[in-house]
Amino acid sequence: MATQGLLIADDDLASRKRMAELFIDAGYQVTVTTSAAGVLYGILKKTAQVVLLSTRFDELLATELIPILKQCNRNLTIILVASELPLSLLRRARSEGIFYHALKPGRPGDEEELRQAVRCAFERQNQGGGGES
Repeated sequence: MATQGLLIADDDLASRKRMAELFIDAGYQVTVTTSAAGVLYGILKKTAQVVLLSTRFDELLATELIPILKQCNRNLTIILVASELPLSLLRRARSEGIFYHALKPGRPGDEEELRQAVRCAFERQNQGGGGES
């Protein structure tokens, strides 16, 4: 099985730590970052096939960052992780090519949706699908 590189891009320390632990325990190769530059670095170095992306980095909204990431790697699978997101931004993110929008886990036990989305994203990557659904 190929290395399953997962990049977690979230500026919320508690959320980032909880997601990292969840996916490290599940056997994924996890990298975390808090900046748009870190996301771009992970994509350009091809260490990540799947990205868990929160809604804002530095001065950029996720909807501004997604097209840039897709230009760097059109097969990249992006899961937008956000609890509260205006419908207009969600529509824009979908039109830019996100794979899935998952709710940010609020407390222990809320991770199942995210776990399934990541598993499905890697299955799609392994089948050569990548990208958007």
